[in-house]
Amino acid sequence: MKITFTLNDETLTMDIKEDIRLLDFLRDELGLTGTKEGCGEGECGACTVIIDGKAVNSCLVLLPEIDGSEITTIEGLSKNGELDPIQKAFIDEGAVQCGFCTPGMIMSTKALLDRKVYPSDEEIMEAIEGNLCRCTGYYKIIQAMRTAAENLRKANE
Repeated sequence: MKITFTLNDETLTMDIKEDIRLLDFLRDELGLTGTKEGCGEGECGACTVIIDGKAVNSCLVLLPEIDGSEITTIEGLSKNGELDPIQKAFIDEGAVQCGFCTPGMIMSTKALLDRKVYPSDEEIMEAIEGNLCRCTGYYKIIQAMRTAAENLRKANE
């Protein structure tokens, strides 16, 4: 089967097998290993990517479903060797411990901040409710999300 999709701002047309998950395709076929496999059941958020503006668990998506879609992975956030402001905020706020959940958390944050410039604390917590972190109490992650929102607002003024 042939599909066309945009991945990290690059349009691709590829022959694919219909029974491969997006997660496996990204990691095994394209070498984009920033997207992690945690549970394989859509429960942990480690494999979160953005598809057409929405945070999605890539372990639950089969390749035919992405035909015509725009996908962003953690690798697609940095530009010209510069980290995205969300990535910087996670580092600056110490919201990275073991780092396993971090790409998924950052992608969920990006999906939120792309649609909401002034998210409330409730909206921030809702945005990451599908992302599990076993290392933190989420405080630094939530603070990083607040900082990222503030920094993005300042950058766009």
